[in-house]
Order: sequence, then structure tokens, then C-alpha cells
Amino acid sequence: MLRALDIRDMLIIDRLELTFQPGLNVLTGETGAGKSILLDSLGFVLGWRGRAELVRTGAAQGEVVAEFDLPEGHPAHDILSEAGLPGGEELILRRVNTAEGRKTAWVNDRRCSGEVLRALSETLIELHGQHDDRGLLNPRGHRAMLDEFASVEGQLAEVRQAWVAMGKARKTVDQTKAALDAVRAEEEFLRHAVAELDQLDPQPGEDEELDMRRRTMQGAEKIRDDVVRAFHLLGGDGAEGAMGDALRWLEGVSAEAAGQLEAPIMALGRAMLELGEAQGGVEHCLNALEFNPAELEMVEERLFAIRALARKYDVLADELGGFAEGLRVKLNALDAGDVNLAEQMAALSAAEAHYDTYAQRLTDTRYQSAGQLDQAVMAELAPLKMERAVFETQITPGDAGPEGRDVVAFTVATNPGAPAGPLNKIASGGELSRFLLALKVCLTGDDSDHTMIFDEIDRGVGGATADAVGRRLAALADGGQVLVVTHSPQVAAQGAHHWRVQKQVEDGMTLSTVVPLSKTERVDEIARMVAGDTITKEARAAARSLLKA
Repeated sequence: MLRALDIRDMLIIDRLELTFQPGLNVLTGETGAGKSILLDSLGFVLGWRGRAELVRTGAAQGEVVAEFDLPEGHPAHDILSEAGLPGGEELILRRVNTAEGRKTAWVNDRRCSGEVLRALSETLIELHGQHDDRGLLNPRGHRAMLDEFASVEGQLAEVRQAWVAMGKARKTVDQTKAALDAVRAEEEFLRHAVAELDQLDPQPGEDEELDMRRRTMQGAEKIRDDVVRAFHLLGGDGAEGAMGDALRWLEGVSAEAAGQLEAPIMALGRAMLELGEAQGGVEHCLNALEFNPAELEMVEERLFAIRALARKYDVLADELGGFAEGLRVKLNALDAGDVNLAEQMAALSAAEAHYDTYAQRLTDTRYQSAGQLDQAVMAELAPLKMERAVFETQITPGDAGPEGRDVVAFTVATNPGAPAGPLNKIASGGELSRFLLALKVCLTGDDSDHTMIFDEIDRGVGGATADAVGRRLAALADGGQVLVVTHSPQVAAQGAHHWRVQKQVEDGMTLSTVVPLSKTERVDEIARMVAGDTITKEARAAARSLLKA
């Protein structure tokens, strides 16, 4: 509910503070007094796109502050939370426009974007009038209005869930088809590569092992002769025999050398042991150097084959096994893909049938509720002196979506036999106002979250029709808040709170102001609306009669 509006230096307003109340708030005044400026200023602070130049001439900047009461559970709380803005029972919107055109906005003293303001405005204000493109005249919103009238929240939730499930199933099928198509494009390559790799069956570390064996065998022929000669020199015909003879000679004369040969004899013994170890090592080497020339050929052939495949598939030799496994997985997926795709297609068909069931159920409910809405609107049109008009909610098939597959449009025929058409194309100004009011009365229900604003919705009507318009506006305001800009005395008389918008000249500058009216002042203002500039006794009497009615 709009609690207060503070406007500074906007168009012809220098400073204006308004405090609004629950119920029907009426704003009246002569043409050109500035009533539209109030709506422009309110639209500015709500982020609506409007006039480009709003700052009062000579001012550095214009500013509008709007205060709203937010009861618990109001949808604006969700928007504040999502935007990371502070909430509470009070919502204060502030927006500044500099003379250069730069705009800055705050929500509860926290900077925000115009997008956030517009999102909040959708939950705070409803503007209705002959040039309303945000509400009832916008066909894109007619389906939502019918759904609200029909109270199909539960069915909508079912359709949305079925739509999401169907979308997921279709995405799964599309992904599987794309994957299978990609694999089939390289199926011949995959099967050839896997067969080739499986036949060779390279093992991790095998390349390094084969290379080492190859190098060993290649070097064996070069070093074997020298190793054999060294082995012979170390044996009995060489170093071992000479050292053995020396040891025996020294041991034979050791007793006669008075102990001087004991150390050399012991050293020779140790040398003999070391020589034996050397002989064993050389012998082991000779054994290792023994190889079959055919084995070298086999080792080289396998090593070259592994390295050739590694180059062919551009991987490291040790990674050939893992590469083959990856190709094998693709082949397995291809072989099993048709089975999986068939299962996924069946799941998609089930999801589509599920969606069709819920969407058709929602369509049936919409058709039924459309008839009820048409009857309710027609009942409202009779007191508004439009009993010959025909209102019809048309439902036509449309593209499937998360809210069903119906296109909803409100159409009217102002006279029997005349073709029906869109509200804003068929009805005249006064007729359009009454259609909008009848629709709003039927669609509002118990919803009091929004502040409804009607901008000269009574234009073109008078007398009993204007009185009927006023009474319906008052009924809409019961338990909520309605602001109406009006030139009709019958409508003004229905207001619970009344303000007069007027212009005055101060220091050669025209300014607009808004004055709250007392009971006596309301009589004079309504009398002016009845009689014009010259207020007569008869006009005052008519005004009093209207206020008492």
C-alpha cells in the first residue's frame, strides 16, 4: 500500500508531500493543473519509462521518494531478497534525476538498478487507464488474468513440472543422438584402431624395457672379445696361476724368513679372494652377453612396431594401452547406444504424454472459467449502461510452453451483431474505461497487495453511469487502496479521501500543488466539477446530495 509520496523539483512541482490512506483516494482539479505530473513522478520512482525531461526548470536535480507498507508475505519481499536489498515492513524507494539526465535509485537507502525498481513496481502498483499498456490492455497478460480468476495455481504447477521433465527428457535424447552420430562418423577408424592396438597389446614400460634389451644386445658383440681375453688373463693361465705360484713359493720359505713374509703371504691370500670375485663377475657378464641373434631381431621388430603406433596416434608409447581403452569405451557406447536411445525415446514419449494430459486439463479449466468470466463481466456491464455490449474471452491453440499451449485474448463487441475485436481497437474512450473497470472488478477478488491507480477511467461517462463507475471503484478500494484521477463529480463523491490538484503562480513561475480537502472544501470542489468556474447554490446542493448518496 502506498503510504506517502514526496516530490521535489519535478516539472512544475517544487516541493510536494502527500500522505495516502487505505480506501478510495480521489485526485481532482482543472485540466492542466498537474494531475498527470503526479503519475509521471510516481512512475519515475518506480522505474517506469516516461518523459525524458522531468527536472524543474532552474533546478539542479529532481527527486521522488515513495513509501510503501509491506505486509508479511508480500511478493516484493522475494524481489528484495533476490537482489540482496534490506527488507522489512516498510519499503522506501528514492530516485534522483539530474538536469543532465543521469538517474540514480535507492531502495531502503541501498543503491539499486532501474530493473529492480521495475520488478518491485509489478508487485506494488497497477495502473489502469485508456493508455494503459501494462495492464488489462496488454494481450500478453490476459492468460495470467484468466488463470488468476480460475485459481489454477495447482494445475499450473503440474504443467510447469511436466514441461521441465519433458525438456530434460528431450535434452537427453538429443545429447545421445549427437553422441551416437559423432561416434558413427568415426566408427570405421575406431574398429580398425582397436583391432590394431589389441593385436599388438603394448604394455606400460615395455618401450623402455625393449630399448634397454636392444641396446644391450647391440653392444654385446663389440665388448665380448675383450671380456673373454680379460677372463682368460684372470684365470689359471694368467693372473690366478701366477699369484698361486708366488704364494706357494713364499709359503715354502716363510719359516726361514723369520716372519718377514707373513704379511705378504696374507696380502696375497686376500688378493686371491678379490681375484676370484673378479673372475665371477666377468663370467656372469659373459653369460649375459650370450644372445640369440634372432632375439635381437624380434626385440627390434616389436620396439619399432610400438613406436610406430605411438607416432600414428600421436600419443606416448606408455599411453597406448590407455588410448586403446578409451577407443574401446566409445565402441561399447556405440554398440549399446541404440538400446539406450530406444529407452530414452520411450521416456520422452511418456513425458510428452504426461505434459499433454496436464496441459489439456488446464485448457479445459480455462475454457470453463472463460465462460464464467464472460458472464461476470457482462453482469458488471449492465449497470455501466453497456448492456448491449458483448465481452468474450477467446482461447486459441498456441505453442506449447511451461504454462500450457493456450493463447488467451479478451475481445469485445460494442453492439449486437458487430464483429468482436481487441479491447483497445473496438471500444471508444468511454466504453473502454467501463470495460476495464468491469474487468478489474471481476478479476481483483480478495487481492489487496497492489495499489490500483485509475487515470481518468471515467472519461466520457456521466450521470448514473458515472455514479456506477464511482461505486465500483469504491468497492475495489474496500480492504485495499485505490487512487483515481477523475473529472467526474459522481466518482469524486465516492472517495474516502480527496485531494485537489491546482496551479499557482509564484514570483512569475507556475507551480503545481496538491491540497487535502476538508468536508466543506470537498463540497466546493465537487460543486465546481458540477457547475464549472462559477459555483452556484444549486451546484453546492448537488454536491452535498452526491456526498450523502
